Amino acid sequence: MKTKYQGVLDLGEKLAIANGDVKEENGVLHVTGTAKNQYEKNLLWDKIKEVGGDNPTDIQANIEVADTSIFASHTVKSGDTLSKISKKYYGKSGKYNVIFEANTNILSNPDAIQIGQELVIPNL
Repeated sequence: MKTKYQGVLDLGEKLAIANGDVKEENGVLHVTGTAKNQYEKNLLWDKIKEVGGDNPTDIQANIEVADTSIFASHTVKSGDTLSKISKKYYGKSGKYNVIFEANTNILSNPDAIQIGQELVIPNL
């Protein structure tokens, strides 16, 4: 089972999932840990479904979320816009204003984000 879900385990390491544990019992892989935020938990579940299908029976994952007050955090990189960031996290570029409103403590204009700024991506 570990081989089948190695991509999930690798992603967990990349995301630095806290308190991670993996056990295999009776042909079922049991995975536990704590993601930093809901977005990272969603990434893990998307990877699980990519490997095992929508309702995999050979893996049980109990992934907690450390910070439920936000959906994610994002460090602005070259080429980022609030619309692109919105598309990444929400699947819709039109939610950029939600991100802007959540970050008015560091942003005064939605068209003027700076590389290196740490943005809060709020829950919808």
